[in-house]
Order: sequence, then C-alpha cells, then structure tokens
Amino acid sequence: MSNFVTIIQNNLDRLYADPISNLERQLPCTREGDHFLFEAFGAACRMTPRGIILNGQTADGPRGIVISLYALHRAPDMPVLEPFTAFKQLPDSQPYAGAFSHHAESILVLHVSKIEAGRRAILKAMSGDDAAGLSSGDFSFQVCPLPKITLRYIFYRSDEDFPASATCLFSCNALRFMPLDGLADLAEYTSRRILELVA
Repeated sequence: MSNFVTIIQNNLDRLYADPISNLERQLPCTREGDHFLFEAFGAACRMTPRGIILNGQTADGPRGIVISLYALHRAPDMPVLEPFTAFKQLPDSQPYAGAFSHHAESILVLHVSKIEAGRRAILKAMSGDDAAGLSSGDFSFQVCPLPKITLRYIFYRSDEDFPASATCLFSCNALRFMPLDGLADLAEYTSRRILELVA
C-alpha cells in the first residue's frame, strides 16, 4: 500500500469514526448509505469508507488526499467568495509561498494561450465562470474544485515588455474548509487539472 493510500485511508477512518449525519449539508453532497457523492476537480466523486473514486477510477494519489482532507475538515459555514486572497496573504504561509508559486502558478505560464483558447471547456468541466473586476488581467476565471472552495485565476498574455503570468487566488474563507497545506495542494492539482483539460 502506498503512502498516499495509507494517508487517505487514515483520513477516511477518522471521518467515519465520527457521526456523519450532517455531512450532506457540510460538504455539501448527496448521500447513498455510507457513500457520499459530490463534484471534485471537475469529476464525479464518490467517497466511501474504503476509498475515494473519481470518474470511476480510484483516487489513490494526491487528489485523493486533498478530497479526504476537505471532508475531514468540513465546516457548517457558508462559502464566502470576496475578497479573493493570495496564498502569501494567508496566515503562516510565507515559508511556503515560493513553493506555492512554483507548483500552482508557474506551471501554467507556458500554456496561457492554450488556457485562454480552452477556457470554455475548463469552466464547463469545473463549475466555473468568467471573473471580472479591476484585477482581472487579460483574462480571468474562477473554478470550484471542491464544493465550498473557489479558486480565481488571473492571466496576462506575454507582450514585448512583459512575460506571461498566472496568479491563483483563494475564496475569502477557504481556510474554514481546508488547512493551509491542503489549500496549497488543492491549488496545485487544480492547476494540473486545468492543463489536462486543455492538453
């Protein structure tokens, strides 16, 4: 059994050891016995006592860990979108800000034009919509990789003066639903999902 599978199963064991009567409202999700159904990373997710299944495939890697963390840290709060927050503005995030930028933002920079061209497919797959406002870049959108957490992506195309750039922001109260390290992983694997959708 891999370390990923062990961590996922430990999280699920902790989750199912507690009363789960409110899980439908807290995630939120649909319940089928001891299975819970919701959308995650733009895929149909089924969470069971023995594992997590995404689009019919066992999620036995980092995405499974992120989903299990989200379920484990469920909260009754309603999600609040604005103001969106940069990772480096979250409490205690400074030591990890460089790694976050590298893993969640820099991996998108070489693909900005492809992401712009595939924006409609991304938004359809990940319950997203276009973002607007003063800081909307050359184009921007927000996606919902987990039911109560929204990520906003802001992109600038390259020009003769500046290289392309990508910024990832978190919905205002995302920390209510996921610990800091989980949010960093959520952003990384959402960015990777975006690249999969435009490949």
